[in-house]
Amino acid sequence: MTQLSLKKDDFVLLPLGGSGEIGMNFNLYGYQGKWLIVDCGVMFGDEHTPGIDVIVPDISFLESRRKDIVGMVITHAHEDHIGAVQYLWPQIQCPVYATGFAASVLKRKLVGTGLSGQIPVEVLPLSSVFTLNPFDIQLITLTHSIPEPNAVVIRCKAGTVLHTGDWKIDPSPVVGQNTDEAALRALRTENILAMVCDSTNAMEEGTSGSEDDVGTELVKVIAGQKQAVAVACFATNVARVHSVALAAAANGRRVVLLGRSLWRIYESAQENGYLTDLEPFLSPKDAKLYERQNLLYLCTGSQGEPRSALSKLAAGAHPEVSLLEGDTVIFSSRVIPGKEKSISAIKNNLVERGVQIISDKGGDIHVSGHPARDDLAQLYDWVRPQAVIPVHGEYRHMKAQAIFAKECQVPHSIVISNGDVIKLNAKPATCIGKVATGRLGVNGVRLQNINGDAHKAMHKAIEYGYLVASICINSDAEIVAPMQLSCLGLLEKKELQAIVTEVEDAVMEALDEVSDRQRQNDAALLEVCKKAIRSVIRIETGKKPVVEVHLVRLD
Repeated sequence: MTQLSLKKDDFVLLPLGGSGEIGMNFNLYGYQGKWLIVDCGVMFGDEHTPGIDVIVPDISFLESRRKDIVGMVITHAHEDHIGAVQYLWPQIQCPVYATGFAASVLKRKLVGTGLSGQIPVEVLPLSSVFTLNPFDIQLITLTHSIPEPNAVVIRCKAGTVLHTGDWKIDPSPVVGQNTDEAALRALRTENILAMVCDSTNAMEEGTSGSEDDVGTELVKVIAGQKQAVAVACFATNVARVHSVALAAAANGRRVVLLGRSLWRIYESAQENGYLTDLEPFLSPKDAKLYERQNLLYLCTGSQGEPRSALSKLAAGAHPEVSLLEGDTVIFSSRVIPGKEKSISAIKNNLVERGVQIISDKGGDIHVSGHPARDDLAQLYDWVRPQAVIPVHGEYRHMKAQAIFAKECQVPHSIVISNGDVIKLNAKPATCIGKVATGRLGVNGVRLQNINGDAHKAMHKAIEYGYLVASICINSDAEIVAPMQLSCLGLLEKKELQAIVTEVEDAVMEALDEVSDRQRQNDAALLEVCKKAIRSVIRIETGKKPVVEVHLVRLD
């Protein structure tokens, strides 16, 4: 349902994405008929969404409420928090608020979309305090794997909520500022209604670790390599880019950036004063002036993305760079659930080329940007909220945080799902309703319901095959010309030709048995033909393909 009845003083949280899943973060806060959006992110397709690379939340709930949206606040520049702006902003058309680095990243993402210069982006300084009536907003600087991650404090007459965004406690961040512990501790005096909190690593004991330690380990790992080295990481992990660059320099190597997204992030970082202490990165063309053993290739593709730089290197298909036997590839990233097969495929290709692989299991060459249990406990103690509402995680992560919060003496915790309407100023915070939510796939220039008929048909055609039959009949429903068959993903051409006669005979037999009334009904004849064709194909292949029949009457 999308009908929602709220009292004037109800202060509510409504997630449309990011609760029960990792990615696609989109959270609404409502009060006095107005709505504040926090983050607008994507998630990426997999084998279950063929033809769809990018997925965004269905925000149809806001269609009739556009005039009541006071603004969108972006916590940081990761794709799962900012990547859907270009797809969903036309439905929202509200001001967007972000600190400098996120604004720079968004500006570059919009180039070529037709929205460049159209979206009103308000660039905020760190630790900003501003008003989007009826909400008073405060940004609190945290640490993460990307510059300028912000927690968002949302105040209204009904109370105050802390929305953490993505965060960790890093005592030695290599890029950006330290966590603003004083600002977080100050919230303790406000009796925070709820802390809406990152759950990604809620099942992990200890702390998430420091990026500074990763840099130290990378120096050692790279020192042991005699030939060219490639490092794969998330393009938006600016802290890791910095660590890799310093480790390369410590080993007398120049860094070559491979992948457009890395260059965009590098430019955005420098525009905001980050990565300016490093020796300039090389392009693949510039790298040809150096001996290979003096180079380190920094690549996109740590999750097996098929069009990434690393994927091309592994397949020997990169237009400017090749990996040779004896070279080394370092995977400095964690495996996102669901990406195991694609990563394994790249690793197999690398091994076939004689390339050595080093992953995070072989050394401390990666730390997470999300809070483990000791980090969570520390933040609970600093803020002392009345309730913890886990988000940004699959159900198991969110449930683990809810249980852990209670163990840490947080009075209340509640596990929510996308579409739940949570009254924050209830005692305790509780679900008071549900609205319809869903996922939309980016298909070309369109947003397509991935649970809709069109996508289901495409998925079925890819999985079971697709066959088209052209059948010419006369007014008596007799076949009067040779049947034409074509298929996709089902049979080879010679195999298809071998069964044309069998298919034609089955269709003729089926048409002979129809009644005189049915012979004049094209819709009925189509179903008879499809059923006969499916029967033959099922016997020949064991599959039930999508069958399309073009019926032509020749009088």
